[in-house]
Amino acid sequence: MRSYLASLGVAGVVSACLVSGSAFANSMGISGRSGKQGSGFTCAECHSGGSTPTVTIEGPTTLAPGATGNYTLVIRGGPAAGAGYNVAVSDNGGTLNPGSASYKLSGEVTHKNIQAFSGGAARFDFTLVAPSTPGTVTLYGAGNSVNENGTDQGDASAATTLNVTVATGGGNGGDGDGDDGGGCAAAGGIPLLGAALVLLGTRLRRRR
Repeated sequence: MRSYLASLGVAGVVSACLVSGSAFANSMGISGRSGKQGSGFTCAECHSGGSTPTVTIEGPTTLAPGATGNYTLVIRGGPAAGAGYNVAVSDNGGTLNPGSASYKLSGEVTHKNIQAFSGGAARFDFTLVAPSTPGTVTLYGAGNSVNENGTDQGDASAATTLNVTVATGGGNGGDGDGDDGGGCAAAGGIPLLGAALVLLGTRLRRRR
């Protein structure tokens, strides 16, 4: 009987450690919960019971190949005592880099610590370096609004995506600059031709 009780005690301690370790890991960020792998792989897999927040990703929807874009995942509403997030990019290219309140984990970006809301929102900055070839990449983001009660109950999350078109030919330069130069040269040829005709007429009158 004592051996059985002792085994139960050991199992209980191990379970408590695993639960505590999981909660601690999530408070310091997690990967694989952006929704990229499917709707079941978000913060909602563990956190539930609270009112659902609004989650958006703000930033450019078009980048040149190899260019870097600045993005922000914004969480509004929900329990709003604190927030965390996870963002991943589609497999067809692009590199994510974390902002000051984030770090990189398994190629994705996530929060270092639970972040407080400010002005009704929690914001997490990151960057995307576009792939070298044209196409469309997708940012997958999940944001978690928590009540900071030390458990995963009473929290709520939402997921979002943002498509970024990687395209060449944008910005200044290109054919426009060449046309400007050609236009100036063509316009300059008209007065030169007039001056030549005037000079020719003068010489003809002198000969007469």
